[in-house]
Amino acid sequence: MTLLLNLPQNTALLDLLREQGVPQEHGAYVYEGWELHTHPDLVERLEDLAPRWPVLATFGMPVLSGKGIAAVVAWGMDTLLVRLPEAPSEPLKPAAPCSPLTDPGQGWYSVCPWQSELPSAESKRLLSLLVRHALSYAASLSEDDSIDWQGRPVQAPSGRSGKAKGRRPTKENGGRQGGRGRRR
Repeated sequence: MTLLLNLPQNTALLDLLREQGVPQEHGAYVYEGWELHTHPDLVERLEDLAPRWPVLATFGMPVLSGKGIAAVVAWGMDTLLVRLPEAPSEPLKPAAPCSPLTDPGQGWYSVCPWQSELPSAESKRLLSLLVRHALSYAASLSEDDSIDWQGRPVQAPSGRSGKAKGRRPTKENGGRQGGRGRRR
């Protein structure tokens, strides 16, 4: 089962993950009914970089999405795939490419999730910013205004704006008039 929406923007990723996915019900490396294709430490790293963001189990791979469009994938042991309008900037070290997603013009880039050449706090800060940028960019690719960034339904705005208007309660309709004391 996959929670990532089957949208045109997700087709290339879903096709690749579906091709590699192995259904699995029992065992040490089961991830939502699929064989886990990501090292557990990298799953934890992804969750740490985007706290409180839902991680979608997609054919054995953890995925973050913005408005239902895939933004970040934790791949294997040492790769974060990020969807961005341009390649990530220095000083972030790239990871090995993941063809066909990271082929030129596809909008996906491989980044090392550990950035061991940077101090730990700086690595986490830069990667967290990158993940937020990818989530924002993915959400911008959606035309669906009925869901929020995390894919939850958005309530339609009411016709009112500003303060609520109406009549103040009076003694006749059960309200209090004047004074601040308790009514006895």
